[in-house]
Amino acid sequence: MENTNQSPSTRRRLSRDERLRQLLDVAWRVVRTEGTEALTLGYLAEQAGVTKPVVYDHFNTRPGLLAVLYRQYDTRQTALMDKALEDCEPTLAGKARVIASSYIGCVLQQGREIPGVSAALAGSPELEKIKREYETAFTQKCRAALAPFSGGTIAAAGLWAMLGAAEALSYAAATGDITAGQAEEELYQTILSMVGRNT
Repeated sequence: MENTNQSPSTRRRLSRDERLRQLLDVAWRVVRTEGTEALTLGYLAEQAGVTKPVVYDHFNTRPGLLAVLYRQYDTRQTALMDKALEDCEPTLAGKARVIASSYIGCVLQQGREIPGVSAALAGSPELEKIKREYETAFTQKCRAALAPFSGGTIAAAGLWAMLGAAEALSYAAATGDITAGQAEEELYQTILSMVGRNT
């Protein structure tokens, strides 16, 4: 975070991209320490040591800020899973393990804040649409990875059930109700079972 104790003349002016990264870092910290409800554009400006117009220039609205946070998380999750799927052994067990460990691992890497951001997205039709698009892309990626082991098809209902299990298990692991290992193993077994029913 920018040191607001320095005089204006000694502060280095951040580029637009640097400012965006700073604001997102502060936004994640607010969500992690105070909850999603505390994250308003005015409060973000205060915590980042900038004026409100700076924050509004980047996000326009609170839903806009939440959408950027979710996109940032999803981009990280997608990159992690794509790389792992590319490198893993080409077996059902290998693919299922990668999907389970990537999903749980990315949520835990982000911490307890992503369930709060995800829940906030559901409160707005605009944001719910964004969340749904990312969820659909995730299920289609899983279908492509797992279909070769199920005779070529996997029912949409099974994929959505898998996603629901992934969200619930990762949330339970993030809140400490179960361990990361338990969450990953349960999701792994859920994926194997789903593919088995389609074989």
